[in-house]
Amino acid sequence: MLEQLSLFFLGGGAYAALELAWRGTTHWTMFAAGGACLCLLQKLAAAPLPLAGAAALGAAGVSGLELAVGAVCRGLLHTEVWDYTAEWGNVAGLICPRYSFYWFLLCGWVIFVLRGVESTVYHPQNSLSDS
Repeated sequence: MLEQLSLFFLGGGAYAALELAWRGTTHWTMFAAGGACLCLLQKLAAAPLPLAGAAALGAAGVSGLELAVGAVCRGLLHTEVWDYTAEWGNVAGLICPRYSFYWFLLCGWVIFVLRGVESTVYHPQNSLSDS
């Protein structure tokens, strides 16, 4: 439970920081989305999938979550957190192929790092026997 909560807060903070660095603004809902995304990526990192497959599933999950959160922000909170209507292939101005590709790259890196943490933190005997 503590691990999941820690991942949620780490993911939320990282997602908000990434948005601040990339767009110069963020919204509290992005903290919640980021937390959920990192918990998803941790599950994918633990799955016996090739890195590219796990990254593709992660990018699809992040894009789907952004679509859902964006729709909730528009419909219930009456605010537009972001607008991708000028992007090619956008869906309701909330997601687009270009940013889904960026998520693929970022998810691949995060899953790679999480797999490294898993192998060194939770299975240190394997790291020692490799030396």
